Amino acid sequence: MSTPQYNRVIRKMVVGFGNLFNDITLVRYNPDASEAERFVIPIAYATKERYVMRLEDDLDLDKKVQVALPRLSFEMTGLSYDSSRKQNTNVKNFAQTGSGVIAQYNPVPYNFDFSLYLYVRNIEDATQVLEHIIPYFTPDYTIKLNLIPEMGIVKEIPVILNNTSHEILYEGNRDQETRMIIWTLNFTVKGFIYGKTSTSSIIKTSITNILNDISENDTVVFNMTVPGIGNYQIGEIVYQGFSYATSTATARVVAWNNGALHLTSINGNFVSSSPIYGVNTNASYQFSTYNLAGVVPERYVQIITTPNPNTAMANSLYTFTTQIQEGNGSPIIITGNANNQIVYAPDPVPQIDYNDIDLMQWQNTYNSEDMQTQL
Repeated sequence: MSTPQYNRVIRKMVVGFGNLFNDITLVRYNPDASEAERFVIPIAYATKERYVMRLEDDLDLDKKVQVALPRLSFEMTGLSYDSSRKQNTNVKNFAQTGSGVIAQYNPVPYNFDFSLYLYVRNIEDATQVLEHIIPYFTPDYTIKLNLIPEMGIVKEIPVILNNTSHEILYEGNRDQETRMIIWTLNFTVKGFIYGKTSTSSIIKTSITNILNDISENDTVVFNMTVPGIGNYQIGEIVYQGFSYATSTATARVVAWNNGALHLTSINGNFVSSSPIYGVNTNASYQFSTYNLAGVVPERYVQIITTPNPNTAMANSLYTFTTQIQEGNGSPIIITGNANNQIVYAPDPVPQIDYNDIDLMQWQNTYNSEDMQTQL
């Protein structure tokens, strides 16, 4: 956490929300229903209290140095974790850059709470603006945000309208004409917060070795860690798991000395994160490493896979070259070319394509019994 990182995701959420309402036009009409004037309602990021204080300084609401109505403002009032949208945070996303690959873990889902405030002098202006906004939210409206440009992460973010409320503020006595109507619309934005990015190398060579398996008579030496409990006995059965009856791995003790446990007749897979228990002695230790005693691993097959061309990047057009070597024999190289054709080196022995055999010609040469014999 000591490394600074700032993806500006919260800022983008705020800007994206405000842009939804930055081009709302209000039209005022004459008594004969003809259009009198129209103008775009200004919007700013500010709390409701700030605007109320400025408006109360101008009872007539017509001084040019004061705030004129109608007007919009909004603010982010909070954010909370949304467990219903949790993703596997151990999964990384990758993107290619000019020099390599960058990686970033899956984001954390958070709900951003916003409030939109509408300030008007008369109810007619308020209802017109509300009828302009509300039909878009059923109850949500989706916006698209480029959250992490370097990763190519563009998210569609739902904006949900939760509720609306209003209040009417009078200056002095209610008989005065000066008043202010404030509508509050509360929203929830289903967003995400991302962690830092890191550079990652491109894997260009994959080597797979297939070795001989451990036989039942082989002995494996486990180097046990301390502290532990008790001492194992030669010949006793050891296991891993909640109990011997439900064990995940079992073996028989061949030797126990100087923190080294020699086991044979191994059944299952022993893991270093769990203790190995003795059935008779109840001895219990965990191991750190292991090795085969007197067993020389034998490689049966080696498979090496590389991109073709070997200068390919993550977003390049490329195929694969696969080299397969069995034992100490000569390797066979399989390459995919630009036409998606497979090329062998050396060429394999031609195989007979039995689909090309004309069985009618066989019938002219052999009778049915001979044909069955030949097949």
